[in-house]
Amino acid sequence: MTTLGKLVRTTAFKLSVVYLAAFAIFSVLLVVYIGHTTQQMMREQLNETIEAEVKGLGEQFAQGGIRRLIDVVERRGRQPGASLYLVTDYSGDFIAGNIAKLKGAMPRDPEVPIQIVHYLRNATDAQPQEAAVRVFVLPNGFHILIGRDMSEGRRFREVIGSALRITIAVVGVLAVLSWLFVGRRVLRRIDAVSDTGRRIMEGDLSRRLHVTGSGDEIDRLAENVNAMLERIELLMQGLKDVSDNIAHDLKTPLTRLRNRVEAALRQEPSVEGYREALDATIEESDQLIRIFNALLKIARVEAGSPDEGRERVDACEIAREVAELYEPVAEDEGVMFTADICEAAPVEGSRELIAQALANLVDNALKYGTLAARDDDAGPLHITLSVACAGGEVVMTIADNGPGIPQEDHERVLRRFVRLEESRTAPGSGLGLSLVQAVAHLHRGKLELADNDPGLIARLRLPTAG
Repeated sequence: MTTLGKLVRTTAFKLSVVYLAAFAIFSVLLVVYIGHTTQQMMREQLNETIEAEVKGLGEQFAQGGIRRLIDVVERRGRQPGASLYLVTDYSGDFIAGNIAKLKGAMPRDPEVPIQIVHYLRNATDAQPQEAAVRVFVLPNGFHILIGRDMSEGRRFREVIGSALRITIAVVGVLAVLSWLFVGRRVLRRIDAVSDTGRRIMEGDLSRRLHVTGSGDEIDRLAENVNAMLERIELLMQGLKDVSDNIAHDLKTPLTRLRNRVEAALRQEPSVEGYREALDATIEESDQLIRIFNALLKIARVEAGSPDEGRERVDACEIAREVAELYEPVAEDEGVMFTADICEAAPVEGSRELIAQALANLVDNALKYGTLAARDDDAGPLHITLSVACAGGEVVMTIADNGPGIPQEDHERVLRRFVRLEESRTAPGSGLGLSLVQAVAHLHRGKLELADNDPGLIARLRLPTAG
């Protein structure tokens, strides 16, 4: 398709045509209104002028008779202007005035207020002029015609018509120019969007739509699409990482599972040996099932809508239930467990998922805190669970004085299957913090990790329910 064909099919062209038609109609109506109003005013002024002339000439006739009236008509007729006078006798013959000839018969009906006639001011004129006149009958059969030339009104209509044509022509030219400018500009940006989209479909997910910074609707669309592309790229990268991590992390338990089965087959047949091998196989299988269940849970959370299944829940109540669940466990492990929970902290979301996320954080603090060896001077492991409202957020904090996580690994441990070397001897899959972060994102919140010096502080921030 040619560039002109593309321009004609653009929304800018269609809007230009609509706006031009609307403006043309509005201009015509405005000019018609102005012309009609002006003509009405001119007619009223004409009537007032003729009435004044009639009154004045009537006074002259009353004071000096027909002779004085003729003198006044002759004098006024010689003055330049649009006023017209004609006095005739009872037979219609010319007596005085500045009208040389009427085209047609002399109006003789004084009952008609205003009549339109055509006349020649000079006998040599080739084109008759138009006039609005009024006729009065004087005693002795004399007729006097008083009127105004209509040339000014005709010229006014011509000026209005010319102004309307020029206005429509100028607006049309401006509309075409603006269409060409805006249409080509929009078309270039749309072509750029199409080109970027084609490259993205070819597999280059790093491409982004150009944002000019003008803040118009195309910029807003580009920003939203870019945000969507960043999300897609992140998910694709996450999928790749998950695939790599599954291949790496599941290889070890599967290998152990196979080796144990092979070892059981190679050893001397015995019921006790087979039982131990089967128990170990079941334990490895359960670990694999737990890993897949965690992956499925994370996938469901990440694919869920933030507004789906939302309800108003109390984060403090959830935290108290988690504290009651883990206090006996902490006591058995010799861990000091403290809960500092406010009265109420309403949030909107899934009660089950928030409880799962909070339990994962407490479980990590217990599991990895008790795993590391502690100096006598360090004292017992101390875990604190607190909930508070601040700045429109509900902040659920789990702090411990355990081994903690190095600052440079805070972002890395939120990825799936990431486990630090120090914790590889502990049971787990490296998916707990990934699940907590997915729950935070689902609830439009965030998970933060910070140093407790010593130990770790994990903060789960969720927006307060309105």
